[in-house]
Amino acid sequence: MDGGGGEKTQKSGILLLHNALIVTMDPTSRVLRDGALVVDGDRIRALGPSPDLLREFSPLADDVLDLHGRFLLPGFVNTHVHTSQQLGRGIADDVDLMTWLHERIWPYESHMTEEDSYLSTLLCGIELIRSGVTCFAEAGGQHVAGMARAVELLGLRACLVQSIMDSGEGLPANWSVHSTDSCIQSQKELFKKHHNTADGRIRIWFGLRQIMNATDRLLLETRDVAQELNTGIHMHVAEIPYENQLVTSTRGVDHGTATYLEKIGLLRSNLLAAHSVWLNDAEIGFFSNAGVKVSHCPASAMRMLGFAPIKEMLDAGVCVSIGTDGAPSNNRMSMVDEMYLASLINKGREAYIRGTTNPTAVPAETVLKMATVSGAKSVLWDNEIGSLEVGKKADMVIVNPFSWSMVPLHDLISSLVYCMRTENIDSVMCNGQWIMKDQKILNVNEQEVISMAMQASSDLLNRAGITLPKRMNFV
Repeated sequence: MDGGGGEKTQKSGILLLHNALIVTMDPTSRVLRDGALVVDGDRIRALGPSPDLLREFSPLADDVLDLHGRFLLPGFVNTHVHTSQQLGRGIADDVDLMTWLHERIWPYESHMTEEDSYLSTLLCGIELIRSGVTCFAEAGGQHVAGMARAVELLGLRACLVQSIMDSGEGLPANWSVHSTDSCIQSQKELFKKHHNTADGRIRIWFGLRQIMNATDRLLLETRDVAQELNTGIHMHVAEIPYENQLVTSTRGVDHGTATYLEKIGLLRSNLLAAHSVWLNDAEIGFFSNAGVKVSHCPASAMRMLGFAPIKEMLDAGVCVSIGTDGAPSNNRMSMVDEMYLASLINKGREAYIRGTTNPTAVPAETVLKMATVSGAKSVLWDNEIGSLEVGKKADMVIVNPFSWSMVPLHDLISSLVYCMRTENIDSVMCNGQWIMKDQKILNVNEQEVISMAMQASSDLLNRAGITLPKRMNFV
């Protein structure tokens, strides 16, 4: 394997991993203390006790890897990330959402080129891989072709969407000319060109940026075409109170976005609703009944949106997963960090909502499920990823827990949520291929990407005319 020039020299034969603590995340939540797993091509061929699989597969394996007690987990699924925003990390800190959108992010995105998007996705992808992500759901950008090039090169799995808007205030001039017809047609063309490419690792979804920038016709036609093509819809839903207030005053419903989406029949099992912070009990019921999936992004929610009713959603049977959001709204694209925050923020919310603490809210095993099998279900890929089971894709992460951040290992499962750091992620495999091995990114030259991204980000901000306020007294 070559991690410098990006050449792939690994063969797709039989790999036997043994002497591992395997957290399967299967329906019975099995954890194998001395487990082994066999990868054959891009799939898991066998899983079981190390002595049994060593005896059966050692003569057949092209490579036998002793993990020396390290953890083997399914790859994490990041269900809401703006990869095209990675070059904008730090351009919109400490501002409200509407300023964030109209004065920072939309000028930034509207001046991006396809090459910018490609570099941004490469940079973001490196950070995702280093935090154990093997699959992500793009939350919306403008140059899907650039994203797809990067995803294919990195070796990741992804559901990509174009950010679609056909109305609303504050849109950049070159976006405001997009008709509903052109929005729908462009997504159909992207689906035809990129869906199921990169050895099946890339899927194309339909993207609705938010209800404040969508006509009813765009909402309804997106719903119908996505259903016809058997693909998903990714949409920001109920992010801030103003959104609900606007929907209530302009669209004839008694609460907000989720209530209106229920009214027009857009709440379906192929909808991934990002954030969903400002829902009432009735709307949580709508989500549960329709099978809507929710992406919980704790860091960006704490920063700009509020405290989502995650415990109530989970109690109602809603499938809740975890996302990082984009770099300008979180700064850290680490699923490891988000898992930690997802538990803490929801424990803290209990005291805020009920006036008393509840440290048992959203426990470690629930968070781990949100990051793996629920993530896979959210991106409609749970038949192939999200757990380590025979026949599923070989998407997995090796965690080295034997460091100052995780030892002693009294509670092996809670340690993965409350103690693990990005530095503990040792190796990452997607689709049966190592994309990081021994903490080395394999398919791209990491330093070269960083250098190119720094130059591209500076040029982009100059083109967009974004000037950041000065902080403190630089001399």
